[in-house]
Amino acid sequence: MGIALITVFLTLLLKEQKPNFAVLLVLFVSVGIFLFLIDQIQSIIQMIREIASKTDINMVYVETILKIIGIAYIAELASQISKDAGLSSLASKVELAGKILILAMAVPILSVLLETIISLIPAK
Repeated sequence: MGIALITVFLTLLLKEQKPNFAVLLVLFVSVGIFLFLIDQIQSIIQMIREIASKTDINMVYVETILKIIGIAYIAELASQISKDAGLSSLASKVELAGKILILAMAVPILSVLLETIISLIPAK
């Protein structure tokens, strides 16, 4: 958080004199913070995998859900960076692309869920 606050102050100072450098600074620090958090993300993913293996959940579904979460975070990061650069139009396109990718990844899970629900309904 300290790095982010320092970046905010530096960006405010740079924005008046060198707006291009301010955008690059925000981009660099944003990616740096994301890379710094990769270890934490990996430990969370490992914990989720362990829980899934203990409960006999099909790993394909767990992997798909983890991919969906990853797409959501990366799309949000790209969208926010685009907004910081003053490209709100691009940011909205990134958000739309992220939502479409998430929907495409979720379709197989939704179809299995619907099949399960239909199989539970008694036949007449």
